[in-house]
Amino acid sequence: MSTVSSTNSTAFRSVERLVQGVPTSDGAGVRLTRVLTQHLQRRLDPFLMLDAFRNENPDDYIGGFPDHPHRGFETVSYMIAGRMRHHDSAGNAGLLGPGGVQWMTTGSGLIHSELPEQEAGLMEGFQLWLNLPAKDKMIAPNYRDIPSETIPEFTTADGVRVRVIAGASQGIAGAVQRPHTEPLYLDVHLPAGSRFVQAIPAGHNAFTYTYRGRVDIGGTGVADHHMAILANDGAGAVCIEAPEAARVLIIAGRPLKEPIAQYGPFVMNTGEELQQTLRDYQAGKFEAAVVQSL
Repeated sequence: MSTVSSTNSTAFRSVERLVQGVPTSDGAGVRLTRVLTQHLQRRLDPFLMLDAFRNENPDDYIGGFPDHPHRGFETVSYMIAGRMRHHDSAGNAGLLGPGGVQWMTTGSGLIHSELPEQEAGLMEGFQLWLNLPAKDKMIAPNYRDIPSETIPEFTTADGVRVRVIAGASQGIAGAVQRPHTEPLYLDVHLPAGSRFVQAIPAGHNAFTYTYRGRVDIGGTGVADHHMAILANDGAGAVCIEAPEAARVLIIAGRPLKEPIAQYGPFVMNTGEELQQTLRDYQAGKFEAAVVQSL
């Protein structure tokens, strides 16, 4: 059974509310589910958005996400199945395959595209938007492609397989660390009848997203395609039990507690900064961005 230290004395977070994603489309007609929507940004600070997509019909994804701008936050693209080609305004390109992650800091701005590298078959994955602190909004853009085989993972005595994309779990450091928002991003695969406990620092906002099967968190059932917002009540861990085989994302982070001013793909702190962003974009400054690969 998976444990954290002093599990018997650890209080587990309860489910504050359940959220079912909203079907929508983005890019060039890609069908997806918007799980974390704009009205939840304050509650789930520092996270701005979570999209989930799972399409077997190529008509639902073949258009991809042609050139589009970003400024002021980070995008985390995680593929479960399928392949997506990334390209940015500095001429960098990468292929995101099954199990892989691209972690991109948009910073001061860039133009980016994500296009399917397939014409048939399943396309499944997630994109998470993570805010940047005000002092880092205008840093130079950078990105990191993380192949599936380089993402740390472990299996518990219960047979729970945990992929540690960011943060740390059970002493295993993830592929990415961020000092200001301290994000935790786990992909947890639970066999039927298993249990998994994950430590979450007090004060961090946290949620789960079930994308296969059903789980129980603190006595609340969380069905497939549902997000569970976890109570931020000082409890030091979340306990997930799986009455059937399930897969769940666990995501948590330290809130920035700063103003959020968003206009589409631009996320700043004030309306004035958004106006300047629009002027910079119209002046072609995003096209001249130098994007670093880290």
